Amino acid sequence: MYARAFGIELVNAGLQYNDTQTPVLAGITMTIPAQQWTVMLGRSGCGKTTMLRYLAGLLEDQVQWSGHLNITHNHRREQPMVVHEHIAYMAQQDLLLPWLNVLDNVCLSTRFSASPSHSEQDRQRALTLLEQVGLADNVDAKPAQLSGGMRQRVALARTLMQDKPLVLMDEPFSALDAVTRHKLQALSAELLKEKTVMLITHDPQEAVRLADQLYVLQGTPARAQRLDVPMTKPPRVINGECAELQQMILQQLEKDYE
Repeated sequence: MYARAFGIELVNAGLQYNDTQTPVLAGITMTIPAQQWTVMLGRSGCGKTTMLRYLAGLLEDQVQWSGHLNITHNHRREQPMVVHEHIAYMAQQDLLLPWLNVLDNVCLSTRFSASPSHSEQDRQRALTLLEQVGLADNVDAKPAQLSGGMRQRVALARTLMQDKPLVLMDEPFSALDAVTRHKLQALSAELLKEKTVMLITHDPQEAVRLADQLYVLQGTPARAQRLDVPMTKPPRVINGECAELQQMILQQLEKDYE
């Protein structure tokens, strides 16, 4: 398992697609501390996913980037180019391969990196992860045989299988029912507690429950506003203080719809 701790700092950052005249993001200054959850909200189309995809190294030939992107590795500065190989990206869709069973979907990343001598070790680790996410009895099932919540748990196990110190999550729970969503939030918080996580969500309650750092993207091009979160450790029980923060988030988001 990774002992490395990566953090990210954006200073006056901007991003613009090569085929457009208007930047998507401008003047973004935000901190993503190592081994904490940074949560980002904003209206649809404001650039949240674009930022995550850029950090994951998926947009380099499609966009122009400005400003500073600083990477800290165990409290030391690193070159930004090193970050991509240390990132696991969990999209809103589970992206499971329908022709593979649950176990093989979880082990997918190891097919491209592990030597044959590691295959049994990887299999045992994948089985342990599937047990942790409550799918020990479904290892041979195909994705079509699973519920939406079960598929997302497979996707979470696959993300953990990559064992990267930086985890980018793009609305991974948005399509789930309230109870399954609540359970997966708590499970993710437990299993990713040693990782640096950046989570995108449209749900203020989810943001308040999970965030160590909380940002709202607003405007066109979008800028980031930081909001203070309660002192209690996530995942939080939603109390009066949390409810007040949820209301504040909604008020901030509504400004983009006026």
